Amino acid sequence: MHVSLVTETYPPEINGVALTVQALAAGLTAAGHRVELVRPRQKLDPMTPDTGQRLVRGLALPRYPGLQLGLPSRRALQRAWTLDRPDAVYIATEGPLGHSALTAARQLGIPAVSGFHTRFDTYAGHYGIAWLRPAVEAALRRFHRRSLATLVPTQALADEITALGIDNARLLRRAVDTTLFHPGRRDPDLRRTWGADETTMVVLFVGRIAPEKNLDLAIRSWRAIKTAHPDSRCLWVGDGPSRRELEAAHTDILFTGLLHGELLARYYASADLFPFPSLSETFGNVVLEAMASGLGVIAFDQAAAHEHMIDGRNGFTVASTESDLFLQRCVELSSTPGLRQVLGEQARHSVAGLAPQRVIAEFAAILASISQEPDHAVPTATPV
Repeated sequence: MHVSLVTETYPPEINGVALTVQALAAGLTAAGHRVELVRPRQKLDPMTPDTGQRLVRGLALPRYPGLQLGLPSRRALQRAWTLDRPDAVYIATEGPLGHSALTAARQLGIPAVSGFHTRFDTYAGHYGIAWLRPAVEAALRRFHRRSLATLVPTQALADEITALGIDNARLLRRAVDTTLFHPGRRDPDLRRTWGADETTMVVLFVGRIAPEKNLDLAIRSWRAIKTAHPDSRCLWVGDGPSRRELEAAHTDILFTGLLHGELLARYYASADLFPFPSLSETFGNVVLEAMASGLGVIAFDQAAAHEHMIDGRNGFTVASTESDLFLQRCVELSSTPGLRQVLGEQARHSVAGLAPQRVIAEFAAILASISQEPDHAVPTATPV
């Protein structure tokens, strides 16, 4: 099958969407499918793109200088897809490039599927523009209803977007590389660079450092743990618009910046506790990575945690309104190494079956089934 993947973010940019699309591209290619990647040109890209990549113009995203929006490219995509027609198009982002790709695919009668990766409607409140939320919801609804299916990683998210009026949700679960993220990568030498021996409590946060990530509770959880264990250490892996302010205000936290691959896996495995206070996730890949690494995880009962964690069996989950209980669980798990070990072992066992190959096969099957449905052409559509 010939599949075109369209995204406005891609590695070396590090975020859930970029890494998910990269995994889909690599997995489809390894399974013998032909993949075209459509994305904005990045600063370090060569003038001549790699085979299989179609680069378009981009524009820096406000407050996220490391990320871009792809500029409208409908005509270019229509020309390209007329000459070399994909069997299906997957559109991962709802920006100008995503809209262009969806319009081009509909006008050419190419089956197009979208992915719902980010709750932009809920982000409005975190950036002081809550009054825009109804408009953002309406835009998301219009976009995703134009695709033949909207892929989501959890049944809960499928229910949420159905309530928004997006009536074409299809479930595609996320995978985690349990070979890469593995407790065996624990590194005492790395811990020593953090000022930690094997008895020191090391708390790890991984994620975008941005207002929508419930940063205040992240800091409060670290302070509660440090009060109980004064010699504990805290690491924060990631970057974002709030990093500079937090780094200046909390000099006892080691901010590492972005990490990936084997080094990121070593950081996970070499830590002990993984509080995940975000309430804005459509999924939260980092929860699966922490579970695969055998960490003690505390999270709110939603997204990946709701789908894969059982409170008290393979981690702790709390209701989204229970911030004080979240803090209590952090202190409890930091103070009971035996329980933390048991929960970490069960967490690892819980995600053992989430093999990337299985998810890729499900993704390809969804695209194949949709590509066989008739009447993909649309006589008229609003150009983008």
